[in-house]
Amino acid sequence: MALAGFLPGSAIYVELYYLRASVWGHRINVLYSILFIFFILLLITTAIVTVIFTCYQLVAEDFRWWWRSFLCGGSVGFYLFGYSIYHYHHRTDFSGALQISFFFGYMACISYCIFLMLGTVGFLASWLFVRRIYSSL
Repeated sequence: MALAGFLPGSAIYVELYYLRASVWGHRINVLYSILFIFFILLLITTAIVTVIFTCYQLVAEDFRWWWRSFLCGGSVGFYLFGYSIYHYHHRTDFSGALQISFFFGYMACISYCIFLMLGTVGFLASWLFVRRIYSSL
């Protein structure tokens, strides 16, 4: 399940750098159309990867796909928080307990929101896939 977030996470890796630079580095991000395209790409990639993992699970005759599809889609949030740890150690020069708690507190909230959003996308994509393949039986 944790590997399911690697492909969607790597699809938005470059845009995450510019997004973090605009939020934490006081730079201005003016390419909102590119950000929107990457967001749509993230949603599509998450849906496809989750459907593929659900298909593998159904082929193995394991029909408990509901929570696994949610966790497969939401695992991008874990990669996002891991990248936050990397970003903190290598790209920022924060140096206080308040700055550290502020940074990791906000990044934990953002990662959790991404986890919930992409988990829902993965579940709905898997649900539509399962409903479609079992409708003919």
